[in-house]
Amino acid sequence: MDWGEKYRPMHLQDIVGNTTVIRQMAAWAKDWTRQSRPLLLYGKPGIGKTSSAYALARDMGWEAIELNASDQRTAAVIERVAGAGSTTASLTGASRKLIILDEADNLQGTADRGGARAILECIKESRQPMILIANDLYGIPPEIRARCDPLQFRAITAHSIVPRLKSICASEQIACEDTAIRQIADSAEGDMRSAVNMLFASSVGREHLGDSQVQTARKDERISIFTLISALAVRKGDEDLLRLSRELDDTPETIEQWIEGNLTLIVPPENIRGAYRHLSRADEYLGYTYRRQYHTLWRYATALMLLGVADESGGRGIHARIMPPARWQKMAGAKRQKAIRSSVLARVAGMMHIPSATLHREYLSTITLLVESDPAGFAGELMLDADQLNFFLSDRSKSQSVIQRVTKAAKEREKEKEAFEKKEKAEKARVRRAAESPQKKDNLPDINEIALTKEAPDTDPSEKKPPAKSQSTLFDGF
Repeated sequence: MDWGEKYRPMHLQDIVGNTTVIRQMAAWAKDWTRQSRPLLLYGKPGIGKTSSAYALARDMGWEAIELNASDQRTAAVIERVAGAGSTTASLTGASRKLIILDEADNLQGTADRGGARAILECIKESRQPMILIANDLYGIPPEIRARCDPLQFRAITAHSIVPRLKSICASEQIACEDTAIRQIADSAEGDMRSAVNMLFASSVGREHLGDSQVQTARKDERISIFTLISALAVRKGDEDLLRLSRELDDTPETIEQWIEGNLTLIVPPENIRGAYRHLSRADEYLGYTYRRQYHTLWRYATALMLLGVADESGGRGIHARIMPPARWQKMAGAKRQKAIRSSVLARVAGMMHIPSATLHREYLSTITLLVESDPAGFAGELMLDADQLNFFLSDRSKSQSVIQRVTKAAKEREKEKEAFEKKEKAEKARVRRAAESPQKKDNLPDINEIALTKEAPDTDPSEKKPPAKSQSTLFDGF
C-alpha cells in the first residue's frame, strides 16, 4: 500500500507544520453558521491542504464530499455534486456535510466551462460548510476569491519532517540512520508527501536504510513566478536565474510585466532608474522578436531583464507581498465592464426586438433615463443584478441597495405565495375529511358551491402583473 495514503493524517493534531492555520480551521468549524464564509486553503502541493480538510471533517463528525480536477467540472457536474450537497442534509446521519473543492485554481478549458459561475452560485446558496483548495491563490477567479477567507499553508521545515519520517520507520520496523532521514527531509523541500514517497522508494525490500541507499529525486512541479521574483531580490547567481526562467511556464513578456509591476519591491529607490533602463532595453529585444519573428532574441531580453534588475536589487530581499501587474487588474476590470455592458444591451435589445448596436447607438441615453426614474421596477422586470443595474445608474451603493430591496420583496412574495398555497391545501383537506365523515355528510355543502363562494385572496387589481414590455410600451413610461 502506498505510504502516502497509509500514513495520511487522520486528525488535525496529526498534521505536521502550519499550526496557526490548523487552529484557525478548527475555530472556523466550531463557530460555523450559514453566514460564515468558505475557507480558501492555498500553498505548494504536498504540504497538507487536502489532508487538513479531511481531518477537519473527521474531527467534527462531518461527511466530506470532494470534487477535484480529475472530474469533469462543468457547471452541470458542480451543481449536481457540490450544489446539491451544499443545500441538503447528510444521508449518513452526520451533523453537516463539508464540501471540498480541490484544485480550484485549475478551472480552465472546455471541460470546466461554466464551472467558476457554478462555484460562485454554490457559495452564495450553500447551507453547508465549504472549503476550496488551490496551489496558486491568483489562479482563483477574483469574484470567488472575494467571497472566501484565504488561509496560506507554508512549506514544512525539514526539522518538522524528520520526526514523522522516524515514526513511519518505527511502524514499518526499518532501522534508518539519522543522516539518511535528514537527507530525505532536506530533498523534499518542504513537501511532506514527497518525503514519505522518497522514504518508501528507498526502503522497499530493506530492513536497514543508510545514506548510500537513499533515493531522492527532483520534484515534478512547475516553478512559480513568485520564486523567480524572490530570486531576483536576493541576487541569486546568473545561471540560477536563467535556469528558473527556462523552467517557468511563462513567456518573456509576461515575466517582464511581473518584474515591472513589483520593481519597487525588488529594487531600492535609488536604483529604480537603472532597473528601468535594463527593462526598457529588454523590451526593445522583445519588439524585435515579434517584428522579425526571430525568437532567438528572447534569450537577450531574458538576460537583460533578469541579470540587470538583479544587479540593481542589491540582494536586500522582499519583505512585502508580491502582486500581479497593475495593468492586468485594469485590463480585467475593463473586460468585466465590457461583458456587463454586452449582457445588459443584449437583454434589453431582445425585449425590444432590435439589434444591440442600434440600441446602443440611438436609444441608450433614453433607456438610461427610464431606468433612473424607476430602478427597482426595471431591475425586477429585466432581472438585473447589482453590476448590471450600475451600468445605468453609475452609483454602486445605490444599485446594491435597490437590488437588495428587489430581492427582499421577491422573497416576501414567495413566502406569501407559499402561505396561501398551504392554507388552500389545508382547506381542501378539511373539506375532504368532512366529506368522508358519515356524521356530517348530510350537512356538507356542495363542493362546487364552496369553490364558488370561497373568498379569493385580497388583491388589488392595480397590482396585477403588467404586460411584458415591448418597444412601444417601454417608451410609454417616458
